Amino acid sequence: MEKGFSLIELFKLGGPFMWVLLAFSVATIGIVIERCIYLAWHNCKVAPVAEKVKAYLRQNKKDEAEKFLASYTHKQTVASILLALLSNSKYGENRMERAAESEAQERIRRMENGFNYLTALSSLAPLTGFLGTVSGMIGAFQSIAEATDVNAQLVAGGIYEALITTVFGLIIAIIALVAYNLLIQKIDTFAAETSKAINDLVPELIA
Repeated sequence: MEKGFSLIELFKLGGPFMWVLLAFSVATIGIVIERCIYLAWHNCKVAPVAEKVKAYLRQNKKDEAEKFLASYTHKQTVASILLALLSNSKYGENRMERAAESEAQERIRRMENGFNYLTALSSLAPLTGFLGTVSGMIGAFQSIAEATDVNAQLVAGGIYEALITTVFGLIIAIIALVAYNLLIQKIDTFAAETSKAINDLVPELIA
């Protein structure tokens, strides 16, 4: 077989399952780009906002703190969480903590939107690749069975073509897993910082 195949030639050699893998690759890249844009658009920094609110509370300016948080747009994710904490402080410690946690869970759910598809694609892509390989191997052995003169080149060529889908499936799975872990790490950091900010502000509100 000739060396130096182009991507299009490899795609054609992979057989019909390559179209499924192409759809998976487009979906994976689309989800990753959309989630990156979402997280970049929504400000996930917690410390600057929390410190400003704490400064207001230490000056007994709770109303000013609420106005400060309300002035933020939806892009400042932590602002709505801390605003839920402050606005429910009059109902007691348990109530305001539950309100803040509920808002935090909703914000994190929005951040993780689409992650279940990434994990599904990371599993389905290699399985589809393996299925394509098995299908290709069946075709290769059928060609061997029908050939009158079987040689090493015929066997190796069929196996080479059959393994293409496995390679592409594994590449898609790797991209999906790497992206998922990088994105979830950012969200986990936000969740941890938000939890710390809530715990730091509660004593200021009940003092």
